[in-house]
Amino acid sequence: MSSPPDEGELGTDDGVRDDDSSHDESESQHSGRLGSQGGEGGGETQLAELARKAEHLDNPSTRNGSALGGYGNITSDAIASANGPRELPLRAAGISMEDEQDSISNPDDTPSVQDSALSSPASSGFGPLTSASQTSPTPSLRPFDRRFQSRLSPSPLSSPRPQSPAFLNAQSRQVSLSSTVLQGQDVSDQQAPWDVVRWTKLVKVTNQAFSEAGKRSFGRATCIAVSALIILGTSKGIILVFDYHQNLKSIIGPGTQAVECGPITSLAISADNTNIAGGHANGSIMTWDLAKSARPFLILSPLEKSELVNRKVDGHLRGSPILHLSFLGTRHTALVSADDRGMSFSHLATRGLGAVGRMVKTTRILGRYPNDGAPTGRPQKPSSVLACAALPLGNLERRTDDLGLVAMLTPYLLVIVSTTPVAQTQHKAPRPKEVAAHSALSGCLAWFPSVKLKSTDSKTSESISRAKLVYCWSNVLTVLEVSEVEPSDPSEKERPPTLSFRARSRWKANEAIVAVQWLSRSVLGILTITQQLVILEDDTMRVAETLDLIHKHIHHDDVFSKQLQPIVDQLDEDVSLHGVVADAFYKSFRSYKGRIFMLGSNDVQVGTLSNWADRLLALMEEGDFIRAIQLATSYYNGDTETLMVGLPSDSGRRHALVQEKLYEMLSASLRFAFGRNQRKKAERMTDVQLEELAGACLIACISMGATEYLFDDVYESFLEGSAEGVFHESIEPYILDGQITTIPPIAVKGLIAHYTSKGLDSRLEEMICHLDTTTMDIDQLTTLCKQHNLYDAFIYVWNLALGDYITPLTELFSLIRDAHDGEYDSGDGPTRSVNGLKLFPYLSYTFTGRIYPTGGDLAPEVASKAKADLYTFLFSGKTISWPKRGGRPLLTMSRDEEEPSFPYLRLILNYDAASFLSALNEAFEDGFLNDSPERRANAGVQKGIGEDEVFGLSVNRQYIVNILLEVMSPNNFDPEDTIYLDMFIARNLPKFPQYILLPGKALQRVLVGLCNYPSKDVADDCQLSVEYLLSMYHPPDLEALIPLFAKAGFYRALKAVYKAGKDYAKLLQTYFEDEEDQEGVFGSIGDCLRPRSGLSARQVRDVRAVVEAHARDLASIDAVRTAETINNYASDLHGKMIDALQDDALLQYQYLETILEPASRTSVETKKAQSVANHDFEEQYIRLMCRFDPSHVADYVNLLQSGDLRLSEVLPTMENNGVVDAAIVLMAREGLVRDAMDRLIAHLGTLETALLGLIAIKPDSSLDDTSASETLEDVLSALQKYTHVGIWLCQGQSRSSTGITPSSTSSTLRSQLPSQIPSVVTLSSDEAGLTRTERLWLDLAFTLIRITMRATSSAPSSPTLTSLRTLTHHTFTALLTTTTSHPSSSSSTSPSRTTQPPTPVRFLPTFRALLTRLTTSSSPSQTQTQTPETPHPTPTLSSLRPLLTTIFSSYAYETSLLSLAARLLDTSLFADVRENAAQRQRGWRAGAQGCEGCGARVWGPGVGGRVWEEWVEKGGDAKRKRTGGGGGSGAEEGSVGKGKGKGRDVVLRGGGERGAGATRGEGDAVEDALPKELQPLVVFRCGHVWHRGCLDRLRGGGAGEVEGGVRCVVCK
Repeated sequence: MSSPPDEGELGTDDGVRDDDSSHDESESQHSGRLGSQGGEGGGETQLAELARKAEHLDNPSTRNGSALGGYGNITSDAIASANGPRELPLRAAGISMEDEQDSISNPDDTPSVQDSALSSPASSGFGPLTSASQTSPTPSLRPFDRRFQSRLSPSPLSSPRPQSPAFLNAQSRQVSLSSTVLQGQDVSDQQAPWDVVRWTKLVKVTNQAFSEAGKRSFGRATCIAVSALIILGTSKGIILVFDYHQNLKSIIGPGTQAVECGPITSLAISADNTNIAGGHANGSIMTWDLAKSARPFLILSPLEKSELVNRKVDGHLRGSPILHLSFLGTRHTALVSADDRGMSFSHLATRGLGAVGRMVKTTRILGRYPNDGAPTGRPQKPSSVLACAALPLGNLERRTDDLGLVAMLTPYLLVIVSTTPVAQTQHKAPRPKEVAAHSALSGCLAWFPSVKLKSTDSKTSESISRAKLVYCWSNVLTVLEVSEVEPSDPSEKERPPTLSFRARSRWKANEAIVAVQWLSRSVLGILTITQQLVILEDDTMRVAETLDLIHKHIHHDDVFSKQLQPIVDQLDEDVSLHGVVADAFYKSFRSYKGRIFMLGSNDVQVGTLSNWADRLLALMEEGDFIRAIQLATSYYNGDTETLMVGLPSDSGRRHALVQEKLYEMLSASLRFAFGRNQRKKAERMTDVQLEELAGACLIACISMGATEYLFDDVYESFLEGSAEGVFHESIEPYILDGQITTIPPIAVKGLIAHYTSKGLDSRLEEMICHLDTTTMDIDQLTTLCKQHNLYDAFIYVWNLALGDYITPLTELFSLIRDAHDGEYDSGDGPTRSVNGLKLFPYLSYTFTGRIYPTGGDLAPEVASKAKADLYTFLFSGKTISWPKRGGRPLLTMSRDEEEPSFPYLRLILNYDAASFLSALNEAFEDGFLNDSPERRANAGVQKGIGEDEVFGLSVNRQYIVNILLEVMSPNNFDPEDTIYLDMFIARNLPKFPQYILLPGKALQRVLVGLCNYPSKDVADDCQLSVEYLLSMYHPPDLEALIPLFAKAGFYRALKAVYKAGKDYAKLLQTYFEDEEDQEGVFGSIGDCLRPRSGLSARQVRDVRAVVEAHARDLASIDAVRTAETINNYASDLHGKMIDALQDDALLQYQYLETILEPASRTSVETKKAQSVANHDFEEQYIRLMCRFDPSHVADYVNLLQSGDLRLSEVLPTMENNGVVDAAIVLMAREGLVRDAMDRLIAHLGTLETALLGLIAIKPDSSLDDTSASETLEDVLSALQKYTHVGIWLCQGQSRSSTGITPSSTSSTLRSQLPSQIPSVVTLSSDEAGLTRTERLWLDLAFTLIRITMRATSSAPSSPTLTSLRTLTHHTFTALLTTTTSHPSSSSSTSPSRTTQPPTPVRFLPTFRALLTRLTTSSSPSQTQTQTPETPHPTPTLSSLRPLLTTIFSSYAYETSLLSLAARLLDTSLFADVRENAAQRQRGWRAGAQGCEGCGARVWGPGVGGRVWEEWVEKGGDAKRKRTGGGGGSGAEEGSVGKGKGKGRDVVLRGGGERGAGATRGEGDAVEDALPKELQPLVVFRCGHVWHRGCLDRLRGGGAGEVEGGVRCVVCK
């Protein structure tokens, strides 16, 4: 590969010069050029040459000063970023490289060999479960509910080790230092050679076309066209022709008619690159033969407007710029053009002598002339041709080449037309609904022809691709496939082919698309309105790259806005339309053979789409070998996010292409790296750089499956370069992920040597357990594992490599034996003890058929043998010699002591009984112990296995339990150990009753032992075990066990016993004793006392007695649930429950609240509950509510009926707690309205005193300003609240008052009051004539005015006066409302019980009495009985005048506001009604053109001219103008039939009718006699159309009839 052309030279392209085809298949365009330049196999490859050249990169004389020369200046950080997120576990734990030697700890933070010999102390199991041994930690709870795990076994939690980087994407344009820009250069001009698109400025073209001299001579460039030539059109009507060497070959137009036709607005190049065509701004089109460019080859002049009157020929109008121009097929005289008015024409010239002698036939294929009316009579929509292009030729002949297919895109439709032999529409598609609302209006399209493929397409199995059209509306891109339909009759092959169009895929961009081009058969180049270049893959619709081209200043013109501005203006009416018209970029954005040509404002640039080979070579030439290998690997795997130009989609072919090159890159990189390290003067590569190289090589080899190459070549290179340690640590994550399972012995040896020398024993152990053991040196490895305490790896190797499960067990036994005997050295004692604990997870894994420590499954035969060996070793009861041949006996005692029976079992149980029994608990769940002993023994004899293995096969659950009972006798073991055996038996006996049989005495001893647990730590485990055992075992002497259960606190077991024995009273008693499950007592009470519970009367009586005895305890648990339970099942106990709660007022209140006001009930149900409740409960509830929720008392009292409460019982409590509003409501309900008002006024007087005292506080007083402000707000809120209470009281009395004196009942109730409140003032003569209701209003108004005036006189500038005046104003408003409204006969909210007709309230007498009282109260001689007396001055009548003036002025102001609002409402209502009426007159638009009943066409094109004539004859045109209707063909949408006139056409609209029960008459017969197209129509709102006769025939059967009208039968 040669470097990009210098000085902007485009270079030569044989395919461009020799091939006349405009398009080629992508694989032929971009063949891999990674091999030799002379062809495949022709000499050494470029990579080999690069490797040799790389050796000189370190020479200062040949190396440039940047890091681009190779690894010389690459830092560790840059290398780390180049390989993406992959890190070794060392760095994943946050340990820096500087601290590696000091803190190179294991991944699980366990000490290394330098500090301790621990392998993984917390890695296996959960530790010992008892404290019987001195080396065991504290006991662990629930030993039989947990499962042993090892550090290496799969876990549901995520692994702390980072994921393998084998398939992580490391591709980015910033991953390597080689891709960074050099300091001091302009970033905008810098581009890496491996970028997807590499831009080159065409310097020669730019200098000639955009220089000042060029602009003066030719004008500015307006458009570009590209084929084998580069053609520019200019603003002076001149065309500049350049070749690919950027030589100006021809200047077309000067001195001809072309310069008089205006700027060039469009260009086209013929298929053979010999002719070009140019469209001009005035509508002219000229073609030129490049061999004879002195004059035009063909001239197509535009039509004058005067020629449109009697038009005989077609053509563009003068002044309409030619926006699009294309040659059709291979002919030089066939073109298609489109202008900005939305018109498109095909032009076909005949042969003749020169341009003058030729005849041109022009055919209009799209659009209408301005003077042509629309067929429907509607005005033409504004339109333009946004895009237009003819289908180009491919690399083979197709039948579609003779059709002259042209695709045109308007703002509304996509139209594909065949121009030969006659113009015919082949396909139409509307604008998609997915177009974003308010987006920019834009449109573009591009064809890709049908081509012959090099190989069969893997998806379609075709060797010839189909033609494709990509078109875009705004931000929506669609790919349309065009295929030929094979004719069934061979004779039809001579006819034009039938085409099939299929919209294959659709993609939405974030913004409007202004230009689109095919870069290859599977790659699209998309230019958006913000000049973003998007590279899109056609097959997957995946964005491969996005480039910002805003800095390239692409040339664009405002071509469409003038013509399409009305569409933008309609945006408010139709939100689906566009908010702006985009400029035209299509004239500046072209592509040819994978290159993108862009016309800028001041230059021309070409972008080359780099293929895969070019990008790899560019990286290698820059010395970035690592990234080149990574990119090649991603190409091989097909998972790269970048574009794979030139690579087939088929995996097999892609692998074959990339694999060979990848091998060459790996070899060249290794030779360069280690050849550099061997040179003395060269700067050596760091370990970090070598680590990155090793990682890239590993990923590549793993992807290709080249394990042999990895160790034969890659590893050998690292070994020779003395960098094998880097390779070993790099390979670690791939071993742990299972990607590498086999390593040759020499590599294993080096791995072990490296990790042990650095103290990374734990990581080494983990790797060993993930490798295939067949390649290991067993003797060396086992010795090393024991030396470094790597017992997990030791067990793994012995098990898998040798199939030996006893030798690891004996090694672990030696550890626990020494720990039990205390024979450890002081230094390694804890280490050996912890390693000895690995015995238990090892037993658990093997007993359940799993590989230790990885957790994989053993083969069935291997698992069976391993289990038999372990069971024989533990339960044979004798001492064994190991190895079997020549081994010594394995002793558990000292030489002087005799070995007991079952020596190894006893040793384990003495060491940690809990852990061993937990392992056995897992073993019991394995199916190995299910088979009968006889059958397994016979099978063993038939196989010829040894006696020991036969014994192991015969072990079952019953045998194990018997041996355990025999060995773990109380004489030999402490209770701390035997308790675990009891739990083990109690747990497993219910699970395997068919396999384990024990006598009752043994089970009784187990229950007793569980009750006598040695420590509180295991109490819950013991109780759970008792529950297990009692689920299947029923002790004969259960009564004797109950005291033991109670003493042990086994309440769950006691409940089960009592429930089984139907002793429900004791069951409830147990719930009260069980502090952990006391809330379960409520469910138990419900089960016992619910109807049809099955309990006898005595049992019910006993249960009730327990409830009564524990009433206080029950409420203390949950008072609300207690009340609900008692109310549901024993409501007669409410009294006793409440009495039991006398000393706890809060619980009593919660209890009463639950039964009287349940939260889940409605107000009606609450009233029903209160009606059946004891009134004593209600009174007590109100008294308690006054303490705990005083704000709710008034609401609750409103729900009660009159007479439910005794006033003497509740009013004192209300008074004492300040719940005055509730007291007033209660007195009013009892008819004591006058007393209620007196109490209210007295309370207002109290609030008045507090208010005046707060107002009088001086700013410098000791009272805190914040506290005083908050108190004042509280007093004002209280005044507002009680003012509304007073208004409610007066209004209620106004609706029910008769003006009579209080009844005897009221006097009796008044006697129950604690004390009477004196009247406010002595009645005057004016007040004596008032009714009771009027006197109430008088007292309330007088009190509020008095408070306001006194506050005014005390503090005239206080801000509280506004609030007080508002209350007075509100009171007067309520009074006026009452006096002007019509009283109702009854009211549910009336506080009085009187049912006589109310007497209206008179305002003037009341107001006169108010003035009299104010005058009298202001006179010093008038005697007043005020309570309480106040030193504040009494308001005078003169001081009242401003207050009254303000009140009545506000009434006048409100009247004006109401009048104005009424006028505005009338105006708005009239406008809405008028608009609705206009909408109804417009009618509904029919959604279909055929009758839903008979299917005949009823309107629109094809209905026939007779309909129009009949409509005109009936005066339809006048009616249409009068009603503003649209006037459909044959549908009188504006008329609605009324009356019974015969023979009249009645047309119904949606919902209209002739009458729900109308019958068909003579007029209907006349209608039926009319032709179908003239019969009246019915149009429903839903858009369905019917002949009225068809609808009436359906209605005859009742279809569609509804009350008051007719409904559409289709929609209903």
